[in-house]
Amino acid sequence: MLGNYIRLYNTVKFLKFRQIYFRLYYLGRTKIRKITGSTILFSKKSKSVNLELQRSIHISESYFEEGEFKFLNLSTKFGDIDCIDWNYDKHGKLWTYNLTYFDFLSMDSDIDKKELIESFIKSIKDIKDGLEPFPISLRGINWIKYLSYQNIKNQRIDDSLYAQYYILLDNLEYHLLGNHLLENGFSLLLGAYYFQDEILYLKAKEILLEQLDEQILEDGGHFELSPMYHQIMLFRLLDSINLVQNNFWKDRELLDFLRLKAELMLGWLQNISYKNGDIPLFNDSAKGIAPTTVQLMNYSKELNLDISSINLLDSGYRKVTKSNYECIVDIGQIGAEYIPGHAHSDTFNFELRIKDKDFIVDTGLSTYETCERRDIERSTLSHNTVEVNGQNQSEVWGGFRVANRAKIIDIKEENSSIEATHDGYMPILHTRRWTFEENRVVIVDRLSGKSKGVARLHFHPNVTREDILAHLSIDSDSFEFGEYLYSPEFNTKTTAIVVSINFLDFLEVTIEI
Repeated sequence: MLGNYIRLYNTVKFLKFRQIYFRLYYLGRTKIRKITGSTILFSKKSKSVNLELQRSIHISESYFEEGEFKFLNLSTKFGDIDCIDWNYDKHGKLWTYNLTYFDFLSMDSDIDKKELIESFIKSIKDIKDGLEPFPISLRGINWIKYLSYQNIKNQRIDDSLYAQYYILLDNLEYHLLGNHLLENGFSLLLGAYYFQDEILYLKAKEILLEQLDEQILEDGGHFELSPMYHQIMLFRLLDSINLVQNNFWKDRELLDFLRLKAELMLGWLQNISYKNGDIPLFNDSAKGIAPTTVQLMNYSKELNLDISSINLLDSGYRKVTKSNYECIVDIGQIGAEYIPGHAHSDTFNFELRIKDKDFIVDTGLSTYETCERRDIERSTLSHNTVEVNGQNQSEVWGGFRVANRAKIIDIKEENSSIEATHDGYMPILHTRRWTFEENRVVIVDRLSGKSKGVARLHFHPNVTREDILAHLSIDSDSFEFGEYLYSPEFNTKTTAIVVSINFLDFLEVTIEI
């Protein structure tokens, strides 16, 4: 019991005062409103304008056809539009969120999507998860883009959407911050332009100026250090540039600032992506959720953006490219310090592609549900690094929480090598050195104090035992083949090979290309 309190303290101590204040404020306000019988307005008289927008990106995995919705590789068929259960929770809360995001409005089809919006509005008084600030933010973006592209003017829809924006304004995610608050800001900006609303605009401007400065690192990376979330935030930023660049309300006062941040983010994304445009699946990253690097680069060209030329640095990632391989390594801190919910216990993790094919991979992400599977996927044993005494380097728990964290205490970089040390197993220190030669990668691990460790390498499902033996040379007799579940997308699991190597103090592994 005492251990749980200590873990909680070691989690909460990293939070900003602002987060704690708003958690308590929203909790207290909810109780007061229940006592006083305060009601929510679901319709607010509005006046919208037609927005000029260039065509944006559709994420093809968001799907609706003949009464069937499919998100996260799970589908449900409701039949008639009037029968849609907007609170459907059999696939978990993230699926329910996706149902109410309305990303599917951007898909090409002959379906009258306006009927879907009207179905939601009919049910709005009974909707639960879909009225939380995060889904309101994404739904607002998708509704406005759809209404603008289709040149639809519908007073009932506008009045409902305007009311939802004021629900959002009343519940901004200051208790979370990070990508959540940034999504609130992006959506408020679009809503402000659509309704020509000064109050929404001032709040959007405040959030975007503050949060983009804080959340976009000097090397262009998003500070939560998930390549997938970086793509999502860049997508929102590009849509905001599209909006401000093509509409003259407010004299484009935010345009230069938004373009500067987008060009930094484009530079980071170009640096972190493989030659084929794939991203490493570091931290909470999965395929099929965000627009791809290729889509984002093409969209940025249509918006006449440049790409900043900055090397990977303070995000903690490094990419080495040789003629026959690409290797991306993680020597970064847990991030962001006060919102590490998408972080894994994966210090010194890495991925390796040989001749444009996946070889050593991150194990991926299959769920956001708080469960054993989520704990496993965030743990050290699920990453290509070293575990000591069966412990995690960083204390991940509760689905989206991190208590004590591994800290990088030393980094040495040369032309052909990267070396770093972390203290996640205090008093034991773990040092890893990668040496990159033209036709091989040499990895050396050192543990202080006569310590025993287990290094693991997770291979892509297409890699066979014979392939591994042909490429791997291990300075140890104590290694074994096992199996793990590879999850490059939500709700997918494929059996693949993991090699576990037991060692004392020192280990050298050579990967011949």
